[in-house]
Amino acid sequence: MDRRAFIRLGALTAVAGAVADFGRPALAQAKMALKASDVHPAGYPTVAAVESLGKKLEAATQGRLSVQMYASMQLGGEKEAIEQAQVGAIQLARVSVGTLGPVIDDLNVFNLPFLFRNVDHMRKVIDGDIGTELLDKVTANDKAGLIGLCWMDAGARSVYTIKKPVHAIADLKGLKIRVIGNPMFVDMMNALGGNGVAMGYDQVFSALQTGVIDGAENNPPSYVFDNHYTVAKHYTLTQHLIVPEMLAFSRKTWDTLSKDDRALIGKFSREAQFEARTLWDKYENDAMAKARAAGNEIIEVADKKPFQDAVKPVWDRYGPKYAEMIKRVAAVS
Repeated sequence: MDRRAFIRLGALTAVAGAVADFGRPALAQAKMALKASDVHPAGYPTVAAVESLGKKLEAATQGRLSVQMYASMQLGGEKEAIEQAQVGAIQLARVSVGTLGPVIDDLNVFNLPFLFRNVDHMRKVIDGDIGTELLDKVTANDKAGLIGLCWMDAGARSVYTIKKPVHAIADLKGLKIRVIGNPMFVDMMNALGGNGVAMGYDQVFSALQTGVIDGAENNPPSYVFDNHYTVAKHYTLTQHLIVPEMLAFSRKTWDTLSKDDRALIGKFSREAQFEARTLWDKYENDAMAKARAAGNEIIEVADKKPFQDAVKPVWDRYGPKYAEMIKRVAAVS
């Protein structure tokens, strides 16, 4: 049995237990360990923030509710985390909006390349009315089976490569670059001249090691602290995507919780959004320092216009349906 099949089998087994544990109102006050999944390692900002949420929840409920963190892809990649949350096998899934986009289409507006002017612009958007509205759209989507709790930072994504450095857009031509499994990102990389390869995050490191792909694209902490920088020595600051992440909760479990418990989880999640951000800023600086200390080539892009012009077909294909939201995002200052 391969790893993905094992994860799916585990999810089905766990959901049977979840139904038994969470499905009866009589057990609403029973002691409960909420399972949380993250692809990143212990100490990563999103992992630390969700663990902090768990400690607060445990203190506020006198130990009745707690969070059990499964970091470092123990439960698979982000796609698996979403699937397991949907069936109630886990309760908390920290996932990229890139991965959630195919599940909840409204979120794909954030996946348009060069949508945000910079990270500060993105933060103002997710902290404001637009951010609240999109979280609510996740919760209101009955088919998704998720509750949108809060946003988390993921910085700006840039391209990193194994053999051939990318100094200009022409250098991407023909390179197999891993992207999140979202058709928009495949089209984006193809428009930039590369070959977009959709692949789960749990497969990227081995694919870089074996040369299955020529590179990938991600933020500095993921590049460094998940050890991709040890294989891909060239990091080009294209910053083509600024895609926030979301902490989502299993609706199957949420519907069994009391109003007070839901309020506590909501409150501590909002606090986690800003805790993760503080941790993120330091982590990102540390990541860049570590990459430079290792002798990796960090390439500045003086003129991003060729990259922005190249992704016009992506905007032409995906942008029109989000035209109103795009205007609202652009108006945030």
